[in-house]
Amino acid sequence: MEKIKLSDYPQPSVTVDVVVFTIHDNELKVLLVRRGNEPFKGKWAIPGGFVDMNESLETAAKRELEEETGVKNVYLEQLYTFGEPKRDPRGRVITVAYMALTNFKEIKIHAASDAADAQMFSVSKLPPLAFDHKQVLEYALKRLKWKFEYTTVAFSMLPLRFTISQIQRMYEIVFNKKFDKRNFTKKILSLNILKEEGINKEVSYRPPMLYSLKKNLGEIVDII
Repeated sequence: MEKIKLSDYPQPSVTVDVVVFTIHDNELKVLLVRRGNEPFKGKWAIPGGFVDMNESLETAAKRELEEETGVKNVYLEQLYTFGEPKRDPRGRVITVAYMALTNFKEIKIHAASDAADAQMFSVSKLPPLAFDHKQVLEYALKRLKWKFEYTTVAFSMLPLRFTISQIQRMYEIVFNKKFDKRNFTKKILSLNILKEEGINKEVSYRPPMLYSLKKNLGEIVDII
């Protein structure tokens, strides 16, 4: 029997792209980089790059994110694989997209590697994007809302200690809708996912209770 060799088949390239979401100035924002090289030089894009032969997809995603933006140690999960034949003018390139969530105060953004610039943009005011990154980001936004509905990943965008009001405001920003304060508080407390951390004494008004998450990030919970 003739031995089949991998070299007998086309070998597409594989990249990773990382959609980083955070909340700042009462807006849901996403991290973009301005490409320093062709193709699409000067265009804004989702951080990412090619996967090395000796690394896993997740390792590549973390490496590219840190190399291009300086961001690291964030909640990260795989989203979807995008493989339209002509999505990249350089050739047959398949990309595996990831989603990362972080608290804005925990990151220090700076352009590195082949990125000319790195900035946070409001998801409602995005510049034109390179490649098929508009499609990637649209899918990431859908996935973000799904995860907010039935898991605890949302809490990775909050500080370690937070108030119920901060949780509610985060959900209102992501879903672009208002929630009744009484009903929202009742629902969140009924889930048994929060641990009381004492009163916030750093405010001049009636001090609210501070909480922390006592469940693992990503745990299945019917939140809204």
